[in-house]
Amino acid sequence: MDEARFGFGKNWRNFLSAISEERVKAAERTLQEMLGLDDFHGRRFPDIGSGSGLFSLAARRLGAEVYSFDYDEDSVTCTRTLKQAHRPDDAGWTVQQGDILDQDYVSQLDQYDIVYSWGVLHHTGVMWKAIDNAARLVGPGGQLFIAIYNDQGWISHYWLTVKRLWNASALPRPAILLLHAPYLYFGRALLRFVRAKGRLDRGMSLWYDMIDWLGGLPFEVAQAEEVINFAINRSFEVRKLKTCGKRHGCNEFVFERRAHG
Repeated sequence: MDEARFGFGKNWRNFLSAISEERVKAAERTLQEMLGLDDFHGRRFPDIGSGSGLFSLAARRLGAEVYSFDYDEDSVTCTRTLKQAHRPDDAGWTVQQGDILDQDYVSQLDQYDIVYSWGVLHHTGVMWKAIDNAARLVGPGGQLFIAIYNDQGWISHYWLTVKRLWNASALPRPAILLLHAPYLYFGRALLRFVRAKGRLDRGMSLWYDMIDWLGGLPFEVAQAEEVINFAINRSFEVRKLKTCGKRHGCNEFVFERRAHG
């Protein structure tokens, strides 16, 4: 496992105040479009590594019974804070601290209709084990929606170096931001404006996504084909695939577990 761990929950705590109705609706659209469902009533939805809780809230508003858990205490607090603000007495949304790598914890969980973990499993330090444990939570005919960092070869090694510098000390962070913000923040903002006419991407924030990217340790990557083959060998079929080509970022996968076999 990497020598340092980024404070993911602290970053999402700063993001909480930016969560608006527009962002929640954007998150809902993402779930609907990727999973091919208009509403999630009658489906159980664990959010592995819930972070800010935005997608837990979106899934619950779409009708799913939501089970949110995260390794990071600050992330758990964020999710609980969001639940308290939007659905304080909702028995259909459970929030707990839990580790997808903890075999005892995972073995106590059920099998579910939609298992969701976006941009999380590559931050565990043992990515393939984390993916395998997440896959085991999917019931027959259920769906697994995950996003995993794209393997860019030597460029990924560059980003790993940046992340290690970010976490080693606060001193180089302003310089790291100054060097990378034109590409990671302003470039993406311009692209969003041109391509999507300002439409929010998944409801997330470009600024807090950038901080997450620059600091996010542990950090592992995989080629899309590796993830697909891994899932196929565990009785899954590809239902939807959204790749980022040769760029940095996440490849998104929706798999369906075969009902038999």
